[in-house]
Amino acid sequence: MAIPVMPLNNGSELPLIGLGTYKLDNDQTGAIVREAIELGYRHIDTAKIYGNEEAVGKAVNGAIAAGDVAREDLFITTKLWNDDQDRPERAFEESLGRLGLDYLDLYLVHWPWPQRGLYASAYEEIVGLRETGKLKAVGVSNFYPEVLDEIIAGTGVTPVLNQVELHAGFTQDELRGYHKDKGIVTEAWSPLARGANFSEAALVEVADKHGATPAQVALAYLVGLGCSVIPKTANPRRLAENLAALDIKLDAEDVAALDRMPGERQSADPLSFPGEYEG
Repeated sequence: MAIPVMPLNNGSELPLIGLGTYKLDNDQTGAIVREAIELGYRHIDTAKIYGNEEAVGKAVNGAIAAGDVAREDLFITTKLWNDDQDRPERAFEESLGRLGLDYLDLYLVHWPWPQRGLYASAYEEIVGLRETGKLKAVGVSNFYPEVLDEIIAGTGVTPVLNQVELHAGFTQDELRGYHKDKGIVTEAWSPLARGANFSEAALVEVADKHGATPAQVALAYLVGLGCSVIPKTANPRRLAENLAALDIKLDAEDVAALDRMPGERQSADPLSFPGEYEG
């Protein structure tokens, strides 16, 4: 299946749906990444803190060696963890080594951690990595307008995307509007709300109407809002189901019903996480 793409502000293209690997352990990761690639996934998202960069890399390189996919057709993302904000270049090289790749498509500052105050310098150093040829694009995760303004003003380089918690019931309208004005793609992590809203009446009714699952409708809804989504699963059957969300066409009535769904942030608030620096 050919997955639609959206343009990034550096000229690259990002598949609308990718595979998230948060909490996939090494025993699960290899098989699920290979299966995802066989199904047509081309965007794989990982991070140092996930502990599975090596397994992701082995699976990706195995798929390339087998002729299942070419490296240039893949979009691989990993992230700078909080404790490494004082050593971005070295952390990047370590992630690249664990992945066993010659270059990365996207490297993200995982959290701003405003209390430590290094997010701007870390971002600036990562911007410089593009000159090495080992990094194509720079982005962030869990950033908010104030810190985005600061890094853009400080470097003159707008992140290609901001990966944030976003799901039906918690669609971060104000932040998405900011992104649109700045030319930043909104990428949703936890786009399925960890299944917590699958029993919501609006989601169930729209799913029944389209002969789909609540998960598929939730993904179709976010894609319709202009977001990239990276649902995580360890279940091969759900890999295919998630891809099929791209075939669902929601009408205005569906969208209006989903817009009214209740919901809230489920994870840490980037204004306060991970807290005071005690180094």
